[in-house]
Amino acid sequence: MHRGHDHHHDHGAGGHSQNGHHAHEHHHPHDHSHGPGHNHGHGPRRAAQWQTPHLPERPPEEHSHEEPDLDLVEKAFVEGFASASDPTSFLRLANVPFEATDGAGTRLTLLRVESDETTDVGAVMPHLGGGSFRYDPLPAQMVSRRKRLRFVYFDGAAPRPLSLAEVRKLAQT
Repeated sequence: MHRGHDHHHDHGAGGHSQNGHHAHEHHHPHDHSHGPGHNHGHGPRRAAQWQTPHLPERPPEEHSHEEPDLDLVEKAFVEGFASASDPTSFLRLANVPFEATDGAGTRLTLLRVESDETTDVGAVMPHLGGGSFRYDPLPAQMVSRRKRLRFVYFDGAAPRPLSLAEVRKLAQT
């Protein structure tokens, strides 16, 4: 048995390579079409379920007329806004209204622009029956980083955070 697998290796005479290290050939009666590595005949274990908890559920859309690649537009906005010498002029260039009305006719006034970065480095999964959970740190390739952009408007009663897509739907006053 050799590190978790129990097939035979031919370690016969003449099994030395040019550099003097012992070489051997693998003679396996089973098929190697299951992917890289030969320790597990069933391939890599797949996750039973993977959820991305930070993605908000989207309501069903009647007709999607959203701008293509809006996530790239938001990323460019965040990068440009952060380095703008005059943020007010940058907002004007981006056609972000300072005063607007929403679809219900509510008057909104822009208070601030918020951008932040979030990095998810762990995940939790509840055990069956609830009451406890399992925590797993994420491997580097599964760590997710995202930037969030919000425009905070005042609607006369309270601050209302809006996404760039929502701001683009506002009617300027």
